[in-house]
Amino acid sequence: MERITWNQFFMAQCHLLAVRSTCTRLAVGATIVRDNRIIAGGYNGSISGGEHCIDQGCYVVGNHCVRTIHAEMNALLQCAKYGSPVGGATLYVTHFPCLQCSKAIIQAGIKKVNYATDYKNDEYAIKLFEQSGVQVSHIPFDEREVDFTKESKIELIYELLSEMETLGAPSEELIPFKRRVEDLFGSSSHKSV
Repeated sequence: MERITWNQFFMAQCHLLAVRSTCTRLAVGATIVRDNRIIAGGYNGSISGGEHCIDQGCYVVGNHCVRTIHAEMNALLQCAKYGSPVGGATLYVTHFPCLQCSKAIIQAGIKKVNYATDYKNDEYAIKLFEQSGVQVSHIPFDEREVDFTKESKIELIYELLSEMETLGAPSEELIPFKRRVEDLFGSSSHKSV
């Protein structure tokens, strides 16, 4: 298995944190890093001990769920709660930050924001990041790169497809399955059956 980069490692942490989200609209995870060390992480969800959207539904006002604290804010608040300074740190997040989170990120002293997915990228947030000297980078994340059982899964699937062909399944009927394997695991998973 090939070693992943620091950017992919921290982005993977964000995606893992997003699995903890209690938001039914969009699962987001954020990680704050200094000197290649994680100092905080957060996901979007309700206040500690509060009702969660997954249990009560979203509480939407003005097209925004007001029950939810965003992942970036939760990570920043974790630093505040436990006394970890964030000045000069890097924030990794699964989705481009909203305007309110962008302002908090800037005000907290974060110097770099790396995000995996464009999501309603606010023009004013982009302008504020530029004015404040915060470096913003789009770092696409491919979950397939951190699948530690990928090779054995591919091997099993191709063994099954080969066995199906041996048992008389026409090759042309197996082509859609091979394409799905490539979609799931990447084009490098292609093998001849």
